[in-house]
Amino acid sequence: MKNLKLDPEKIQEELIELSQKLEHSYDTLQTITDIDVGQSKGIEIFSQDKLKLLFFPGDRNLSQRCSTPLLISYALVNRWYMIDLEPERSLLKSLNKLGLDVYVIDWGYPDPADRFLDLDDYVNEYLNNCVDQVCGHAESQQTNLLGICQGGTLSLCYTAIHAHKIKNLITMVTPVDFQTETNLLSLLARSVDVDLAVSTYGNIPGEMLNEAYSSLMPMRLGIQKNLGMPNHLKDPERALSFLRMEKWIYDSPDQAGEAFREFIKWFFQENRLIKDEISIGGYPVRLANIRQPVLNIYGSYDHLVPPDASLALADHIGTNDYQTLEIKAGHIGVFVSGKSQAIVPSAINKWLLSRE
Repeated sequence: MKNLKLDPEKIQEELIELSQKLEHSYDTLQTITDIDVGQSKGIEIFSQDKLKLLFFPGDRNLSQRCSTPLLISYALVNRWYMIDLEPERSLLKSLNKLGLDVYVIDWGYPDPADRFLDLDDYVNEYLNNCVDQVCGHAESQQTNLLGICQGGTLSLCYTAIHAHKIKNLITMVTPVDFQTETNLLSLLARSVDVDLAVSTYGNIPGEMLNEAYSSLMPMRLGIQKNLGMPNHLKDPERALSFLRMEKWIYDSPDQAGEAFREFIKWFFQENRLIKDEISIGGYPVRLANIRQPVLNIYGSYDHLVPPDASLALADHIGTNDYQTLEIKAGHIGVFVSGKSQAIVPSAINKWLLSRE
């Protein structure tokens, strides 16, 4: 601290500049009346309990388009509209433009009535019903399945059990080996007394999970983000992009207690998926049963699902048609960064078309 040199005039200049930015930010926020997300118009074709299945038709005017529908299963812990955050950063919209008929599962918001829903309900009931509904609606014998993050893990389990219903499988930022050395989220989850948490709360509060995620990068996701916020609020367009992301971050559904207990114990704490030690609803989950083509997309700088946690998939699945796609981005950047928008949708479409 002896060599720390502070320039009073410089400090005063920075404080004045910050004050001016804050004042301008306030003026910008006054012009914003609504933070719109998920602007693509979907058609609800099925609902069950809190779940809704939404259909987003692809461009019919293309000479070459994938005829097999694509079902997207997002994580239970966040909302699906990350893939449709805003028109300029929408994986969903880009896939539609390429001609893909996309179906999206909106898991909804569990309430106390859902306290005892377990993974069997989510995988063999809800997800299975959605697959059947997609196939019926699209008049197709099979569907392509794209699972994101935790939704990717559930998609792996589903495909291992109901392989005949899935034509091609895509996983995005999906954990497979839950105990790699670089997995900070796993270290945190393994220290949790999940039985006590579920018996205390019933359903696990989404706000509590948000705090856990933020604690993994407290400086960047806390102090640094807040100090930099005035720079994001210079004008309404930039402000809306920032606020849409913030809205998504804090729009976290509570988690059905029993399903949360099983997921934390079986996957994070016991790492059963790669050990072939999981059974869901009496069905053994064996990754070697996945013999259809698999595309595994991961982020180089993902701190929630590190690359090695995703890439472990290659050592356990039974397919001979396995490809990876590395995106030089973090967990969310895989969906919303300009670089990923230029790569991911076209890569998915090209990969699926080649396997029609």
